[in-house]
Amino acid sequence: MNKNNENNTSTKLSAGLVPKLRFPEFVNDGEWCYPNGDELFEPIANKNHNSDLPILAITQDKGAVPRDMIDYHVSVTDKSVESYKVVEIGDFIISLRSFQGGIEYSFYKGLCSPAYIILRKKINLENDFYRHYFKSVPFIRDLNRNLEGIRDGKMISYKQFSEILIPKPKLKEQQKIASCLLSLDEVITAENQKLEVLKDHKKGLLQNLFPQEGETVPKLRFKEFEGSGEWALDAFSEYIKLYRGSSPRPIQNYFTTDESGVNWIKIGDTKNADNFIIKQVEERITPEGAEKSRKVNVGELILANSMSFGKTYQLAIEGYIYDGWFVLREYEKHFDKHFLLQLLNSDYMQSQYKKLSAGGIVQNISSDIVYNTTLPHTSLNEQKKIASCLLSLDEIISAQSQKIETLKLHKKGLLQGLFPGVNET
Repeated sequence: MNKNNENNTSTKLSAGLVPKLRFPEFVNDGEWCYPNGDELFEPIANKNHNSDLPILAITQDKGAVPRDMIDYHVSVTDKSVESYKVVEIGDFIISLRSFQGGIEYSFYKGLCSPAYIILRKKINLENDFYRHYFKSVPFIRDLNRNLEGIRDGKMISYKQFSEILIPKPKLKEQQKIASCLLSLDEVITAENQKLEVLKDHKKGLLQNLFPQEGETVPKLRFKEFEGSGEWALDAFSEYIKLYRGSSPRPIQNYFTTDESGVNWIKIGDTKNADNFIIKQVEERITPEGAEKSRKVNVGELILANSMSFGKTYQLAIEGYIYDGWFVLREYEKHFDKHFLLQLLNSDYMQSQYKKLSAGGIVQNISSDIVYNTTLPHTSLNEQKKIASCLLSLDEIISAQSQKIETLKLHKKGLLQGLFPGVNET
């Protein structure tokens, strides 16, 4: 491609747009040009294929990947596959409906449903520059512009994509930006791998520091407790009392944003929990509603009996729980709280919940099911030693998770600085 073609790809340029952050060697290169999408990418509908190619799943977190690489169980017939399109490595894919996460990239050759729009570059472009740009906030905003009717069946079309102004700096600047972002991606990937290693290490410790099914002694034991004999194995009901939450009805009549409102702790609040500690809630209810619910205090343990059932959380706040929770009480003579939290979230306990609730139409667990599980029990001193070990590892895991979040925020800031928004005011 000659320089004249590279600088004049489009007759439609946006005026005065340059990124907030720019590498020194490109500072004097002037404004970026902004061709329409159809000047850079064309739609592909190649259906000339055989069944040897893998069927791709189009995901927002991994891009286009073979279905057997992820948990994807949608079956298709041989007849329907005949209408599938061929995706080449380096193609971009728009989902007709699920486009809130931008446009996906394919690292694989395969087949995808005709419900997707496949985009292939028409000129020499840096794939990784556009792979990042098509997931950026400015582009997603432009892609979703004027789609108020989406719930009525409105879809993204190639025509809509073709009308979006897309940045096209010179190829060398595209490559420099892509290289910067790819380097940061590699760091984030490496840190994520470290996090997974830490989580696997903890999982192994949980399996070895607690006796497993049919055993009365853990595989790993701290030296000072090696001669302390077997652990006791008794029913949950021997050690702990469960108290179920309750909900004022209809609950919507009791939600409030007033300062007098109290914390309303739901299963959904666990998504922001850190190491099974709930620190914040999304909703509050009135004092009148609280009178019809069950109060829980800072430091107490609550066990989910529905949805993500079987998981136990410690409260860093006080509030009120509905009937999707049990609060655990009257266990202090038998169990150290931090040990109990680790034990109840271990595979040893989770497998018991699943086994005892198997066959139920709804994935809930009753107090009878929980009471009939078996808890391994040792001295409070040994419990505290185990809890201290696991809590120290939790702190390392939390620090690693925070490090990854900081890197992601840094990347978000880079994306905002390296890609100017076409419609920014």
